[in-house]
Amino acid sequence: MMPSSMLPAQGDDLDSCILRFPDLDLKDTNLVSPSSSLRAELDANMRKKYAHAKKKAFALLVKTKEIPEPTSCSSSLCKGVWWTCCQQVFKDQIGIHRHTAAQHAGDVYHQTSSVLKQLAAEAGTPKPCVSADKPNGLNGPSTSNHQVSVDFPDTSRFKLDELMSAQDSNQGVVLLYYCYCDVEDPEWLCAWQKALCQHLHLTGKVRIATEGINGTVGGSRLATDLYMEAMLSHPLFKNILCKEDFKTSKGGAYCFPGLRVGVYEEIVPMGINPNVISYKKPGIHLSPGEFHKEVENYLYQGNQEQNDTILLDCRNFYESKIGRFQKCLAPDIRKFSYFPSYVDKNLKLFKDKRVLMYCTGGIRCERGSAYLKAKGVCKEVYQLKGGIHKYLEEFPDGFYRGKLFVFDERYALSYNNDIVSELRGYARDHQIDSYELQQKPKETAAAQCLKLIKYRRQKPGRTCPQGMQVLECHDTFG
Repeated sequence: MMPSSMLPAQGDDLDSCILRFPDLDLKDTNLVSPSSSLRAELDANMRKKYAHAKKKAFALLVKTKEIPEPTSCSSSLCKGVWWTCCQQVFKDQIGIHRHTAAQHAGDVYHQTSSVLKQLAAEAGTPKPCVSADKPNGLNGPSTSNHQVSVDFPDTSRFKLDELMSAQDSNQGVVLLYYCYCDVEDPEWLCAWQKALCQHLHLTGKVRIATEGINGTVGGSRLATDLYMEAMLSHPLFKNILCKEDFKTSKGGAYCFPGLRVGVYEEIVPMGINPNVISYKKPGIHLSPGEFHKEVENYLYQGNQEQNDTILLDCRNFYESKIGRFQKCLAPDIRKFSYFPSYVDKNLKLFKDKRVLMYCTGGIRCERGSAYLKAKGVCKEVYQLKGGIHKYLEEFPDGFYRGKLFVFDERYALSYNNDIVSELRGYARDHQIDSYELQQKPKETAAAQCLKLIKYRRQKPGRTCPQGMQVLECHDTFG
């Protein structure tokens, strides 16, 4: 176990580990020993803070395994650092992350206790919207509620019941959007966003950085409409954002456990400094109609091996497992920060190819396409504007089949009846594409995860999942 003295001071660089975490406002020193029995008693907010501390512990442990790369290495994969552990050498982050998760879960568990102890000792007066990447936040003037409420929509003409209607039903709305732009004062924007969402009784997650904003919020239809109006009239966004940039789906405030707004280094975590790979140099944007025609031509060209086009899904493997475009290339990556390593390892695959990229709402393609373009091997790089969300609005029976994974408590959206998962359930003709929230065994000291589960009938006369035995499962976040 790594002693607590090895914990870096606030602001120390952990870029090589990619794993970032929000500032933890922990004042209760009883949390210093996160045993399974104690964590079972914590409320949802405390469990989240424990999960963030665990991420930092994981990153710190990985960082202790770093070694300089050999000076003789001339490969494009060499990036200045390798890792060594258990008499093995790892040349990429994916390898060392998987090894650490599989072989050193106990070390991570114990180190999490040290992280919690130090953070609890350092916790002071909470500050509004401190940086989620750097515990001290970005320097900037404090913002009062009076200042941030200037651009709030007028809700005095509405009853509270109207703003909060359908909070617990599917009659509300979930908004998904992003906007890349230069933000001079992310702390102020963070405070305004948090106050605006609270004013409208919205829940969700909003990431803010100097490169822009990325949000998904849920609430009543009235509240989400007022939120869009406030965003579209804000001086920072009114000449960039338009109503079509917001993706909507049925849902509401119940889709999120609460509201989380923070300042980060990136609005989507790719693990590369935005100044190195910028959103300002993306691939060519294609409308859903244009993308549909490109995919149609791609599918009808016959021999895919001789095709000069690659249809690239840049989402995580557990997303493409339940829904994807036909004959796409779906990388086996667990999170977007692994995408650059995947590209680096497969440059020959992309050489002289036309690449059609897509993701959920378009945001990952912005810098993902910029990274691919920067490698200088592709003939051209295109991306689906508005992502799968906008495509399915126009082509619900198009070339995307299966469900659309979403990062909230709905887990997936259905636009067609196809099931593309290869798992089959209690009946041979029963395919499975629904994720379930599962608790991992206590001895792993891990948090909750989503699993795609295959059941086997255990007792006759009952229906799945009652009387079923888990036969096979696929972790998403475990």
